[in-house]
Amino acid sequence: MTWVFILVALIALLVGIAIGFFIARKYMMNYLKKNPPINEQMLKMMMMQMGMKPSQKKINQMMNAMNKQMKL
Repeated sequence: MTWVFILVALIALLVGIAIGFFIARKYMMNYLKKNPPINEQMLKMMMMQMGMKPSQKKINQMMNAMNKQMKL
């Protein structure tokens, strides 16, 4: 009879972990979509600090590459 309680507790724990993971993942994806870690202005400033002359084409390429990485 005790093994039934242990089994139910173990299943409940695994289900709770799975649900918590998916809720946290969804929350973080929405947060990053609303508050991207870097934007075009920040990228332009970083390139200027590194001594590069940022062109809009290069900025767009870097932003697209970063957006692809975030979707993975």
